[in-house]
Amino acid sequence: MLNHFQIWIQLFQAKLSRYIVTWVFSSIVVVEIAILIPSYFRREDELLSKLENVSNEVFSSLVYKIEQGEDPGVMLSMITKKLKPESVILGGVLYQANGKLVEKFGEQPDISYTNLGKADIFRFRSQDRNRYDVAWFIPKQQRTYILIVRHDSSSVPGELYAFSVRIAGLVLVISVFVTLTTMLTLGITVIRPILLLRDDLVAAGEAISEDRDDPPFSTLSIKREDEMGEVIEAFKQMFQRVRKEISDRQKIEACLRDEQEKSERLLLNILPAEIAQQLKQEQSPIANRFDEVTILFADLVNFTSLAAQISPIELVNSLNQIFSSFDRLAEFYGLEKIKTIGDAYMVVGGLPTPRSDHAIAVAQMALDMQKNISQFKTATGQSFQLRIGINTGSVVAGVIGLKKFSYDLWGDAVNLASRMESHGIVGKIQVSETTYLHIKNDYELEKRGEIQVKGRGTVTTYFLIRNL
Repeated sequence: MLNHFQIWIQLFQAKLSRYIVTWVFSSIVVVEIAILIPSYFRREDELLSKLENVSNEVFSSLVYKIEQGEDPGVMLSMITKKLKPESVILGGVLYQANGKLVEKFGEQPDISYTNLGKADIFRFRSQDRNRYDVAWFIPKQQRTYILIVRHDSSSVPGELYAFSVRIAGLVLVISVFVTLTTMLTLGITVIRPILLLRDDLVAAGEAISEDRDDPPFSTLSIKREDEMGEVIEAFKQMFQRVRKEISDRQKIEACLRDEQEKSERLLLNILPAEIAQQLKQEQSPIANRFDEVTILFADLVNFTSLAAQISPIELVNSLNQIFSSFDRLAEFYGLEKIKTIGDAYMVVGGLPTPRSDHAIAVAQMALDMQKNISQFKTATGQSFQLRIGINTGSVVAGVIGLKKFSYDLWGDAVNLASRMESHGIVGKIQVSETTYLHIKNDYELEKRGEIQVKGRGTVTTYFLIRNL
């Protein structure tokens, strides 16, 4: 019982139900009002006709006597004297056809001889609706006299009001009955399934948007062989199709994300993060000038002769282990690895994001690289040795090429850093005078003196020893 009551509450709370109820009820009321209006006037005519019938009965003898040649005035006086006090006939006037007054009695009508036209009967009702005057010729064939009778019509408004109330009550009862019947029929066959379908659509949308399991749909238990059944079946098929397409799309998106992450990792292994982002957004060549950076070159000493003594796999594994340790140092100190060339390693500090301690960070990495290299040996027990060169200056950095592009540096500072390595001493870290000026307060350095550098002539260099 409670469940049915709740269903009814839901039906009447639904906007669609209220629209239907309002439309049906209003339509019935409008139709009934359209029927009531002519009924009202027809009832009014019936009530006034009853008053006329009373006059016809009362004065029928007058018509007969006039036709028999009796005196009209005398006969009218005799008839009116017999009227009862409660009679609806209140007064009247008798005229000859030429307008001469013959006799009058009681309350005088508002109709006068001058108001009459050619009609056989003339009717007039007072403004307050309480008096009703009727004039007609007697006898009708000869039209010798005109009789005007005043009636008491004060009871007519009351009877019309009672009639209107009865009709209005009937209209209300019919409207309510038809509306409730329509509501019950549509509620069971249309509105209730629509409400359930609405709830199922909301549940389906939440399940899809929140990636939940399929909810229990109420409409799927409804078996119908009409249009509503077709709508429910279409909803079921649509949900299954959307669910499958979303599932397929999620799988594709997951694959795309994995591939994109792989591509991002590969790109970041080749380029600095800022340059990679800039490259994805711009099609034009990327080039920037940096006024002050520190470049490091490191080279494995006698690696070529060593490579001839070990297998290719051992060679590649050894290089991978050594350079991977250097990569970790570069990442730890926030430096940018530029490239490896055979058994040479290049790293720079101060780009693509400028920093004031670039020379100190590179110097510290160089010291750690010398420590790390002593940990690596070949299968025959041979040790690896490094020759490192460092220089500070201005460079141009950018990306060139269309395929297998890389981030590289150009400038005299790069050339001098390379010369610091190639003209260095095995196991030593040789720095230029420019780099010396940047790090002399933080590190112990040993002056090597002046050396001849190809393309530069005589330059003063220093060896980086340790931290202060």
